[in-house]
Amino acid sequence: MNPLRCDQTPAWAALQALFEAFGRNFDLRKAFAEDSRRFESFSQDAPHVFADLSKNLVDDATQALLLELARQCTLEQHRDAMFAGDKINSTEQRAVLHWLLRNPALAPADISQPAAINVANELAAVHITLNAMLAYAQAVRADDAITDVVNIGIGGSDLGPQMAVLALDEFVLPCKRFHFVSNVDGHELAGVLKGLKPQSTLFLIASKTFTTTETMTNAHSARRWFEAQGGQDIARHFAALTTNVAAANAFGITTTFGFWDWVGGRYSLWSAIGLSIAVAIGAAGFREFLAGAHAMDQHFRTAELAQNLPVRLGLLDVWYRNFHGFGSRSIAPYSNALRRLPAYLQQLEMESNGKRVDMSGKALPFETAPVLWGEPGTNGQHAYFQMLHQGTSVVPVEFVAVKRAAHSPHELPGHHGKLLANALAQAQALMRGKEDAAGHKDFPGNRPSTFLLLEQLTPASLGALIALQEHRVFVSGAIWGINSFDQWGVELGKVLARDIEPRLASGNTDGLDASTAGLLARLRQRDLDA
Repeated sequence: MNPLRCDQTPAWAALQALFEAFGRNFDLRKAFAEDSRRFESFSQDAPHVFADLSKNLVDDATQALLLELARQCTLEQHRDAMFAGDKINSTEQRAVLHWLLRNPALAPADISQPAAINVANELAAVHITLNAMLAYAQAVRADDAITDVVNIGIGGSDLGPQMAVLALDEFVLPCKRFHFVSNVDGHELAGVLKGLKPQSTLFLIASKTFTTTETMTNAHSARRWFEAQGGQDIARHFAALTTNVAAANAFGITTTFGFWDWVGGRYSLWSAIGLSIAVAIGAAGFREFLAGAHAMDQHFRTAELAQNLPVRLGLLDVWYRNFHGFGSRSIAPYSNALRRLPAYLQQLEMESNGKRVDMSGKALPFETAPVLWGEPGTNGQHAYFQMLHQGTSVVPVEFVAVKRAAHSPHELPGHHGKLLANALAQAQALMRGKEDAAGHKDFPGNRPSTFLLLEQLTPASLGALIALQEHRVFVSGAIWGINSFDQWGVELGKVLARDIEPRLASGNTDGLDASTAGLLARLRQRDLDA
């Protein structure tokens, strides 16, 4: 399959012409005034998520051309190839099957036919591991002697599990505490260990290869602390989420859960990497989490493009990045439980689509991934919303709100209503603006936003929300003609760090550039923490 790259399609040229003629000066306020049904036309339900897209800088003509762009870039065929198990990760010659991790075991009809036997075999292996992992999670939950669970990982082995455990706090087993350590800065691990006892702590070491520098440095330090504090039976107090069983055994670990090379780190919370989530919310809760994601998978696979929410969001991202020239997007979850969602989405989108070459390795003449950033509301309002409303750059905002407060609501009256009122008001203010002749209180308005609404924050709705974002990233990457599933840009700094670390001890600066050599020499003037 050799699809046309987006900038070589007739639809791309038509979108450029439309943008110059109408899109550049599109006014949301006028659009609402002229169309009493704009909200209905540009909003939709998807599994567990309601989306209001009406405050975005699009009209029917723009949306129709964006959908035609998707067809001309053979988006549907690329999507179907992923679900068929084709090796769409071409630079690593791997299939992309993270969606299979949440596919029900007894639903062979859900598996696309071209590679049905191979995919079905993979699915069987997925459920063998899933069942074993969930049985272990239940055993840990029932073990009253274990009061603290420490997940040691980095990147996808930390961001996803940490985000999900925090988000689902209302469902977390109250008699256990959950900690996440990722940074090789020893202050993080030391701060966690300070409040723990070895006999009541379980460490989960999350590293596919069991060689990740940051993770293994923290893991070895955790083991030394465990032994120094009188801890016994490493096999009981350490488990590994890895495919390198031999290395885990050499470490002293006998309980291991593996995963597959078709699971990228940023898509791995559905796999054994999600063990901390499973311990926190239980096997039934984890299966609900998977089911919510699977429901969104089915929506992405089967819904018509015009009512396919991941497709609409991904195309909107292309419209803003390549035609309006917006360089970033702000994520504003109006839910303290979702406070780590922006960090999670940063890796998901920027590690996936932060690429400058197409699938054939040729440099792209257009921009790709925007910068993602944000904080939970209402905190963000008192930090960076000044720039969103009155700054010189237009930044599309994605609001995420939860209709009902919580599974076990707090007894603090008035809070949730104020939270929701602020979310609605900020989206309204960005669009409406306010005139001030003096200038200082002038809000230009016409600033776009998307509003994603969950009925309630549950394992199922969180699963659906995450899968929505995964598929949205797939869509924009497919339109841009890039490989969203490798991450070579992560590697170079790791390689150089292995060279520099012994130089900090020896002082050898041979072959280094002047800046690195000068900084290394200055660092050696101080005592280094070995």
